Amino acid sequence: MYWFELISILLLAALAWLWFASVKVREIAVRAARQACQTRGCQFLDETVAIANLRTARDDDGRLLLRRTYHFEYSDTGENRRPGSVVMLGQQVVALNIGLCLVRDAEPPAS
Repeated sequence: MYWFELISILLLAALAWLWFASVKVREIAVRAARQACQTRGCQFLDETVAIANLRTARDDDGRLLLRRTYHFEYSDTGENRRPGSVVMLGQQVVALNIGLCLVRDAEPPAS
């Protein structure tokens, strides 16, 4: 009986750690998406990201980490919704896809 209780407590502690770590990583992904939208003059819609994929992957040093892919939406005209994504490896942004945004009030390219 003692071993069952110990394993149950350890399992609950691991789940709590995973949840707290996921909240922190999600906040980093939201900041990265918001910054990318602001840099490109796009609107970050709903001010949130949604988890789309979770798996394990190794970093450059060979450490096993969680690789999370988050999806979000942005608008380049204010009247549409376009998909974007942020890929996190541990707490690092490893890829951010915002596609191509229309740049308003830009000078046409010189011929």
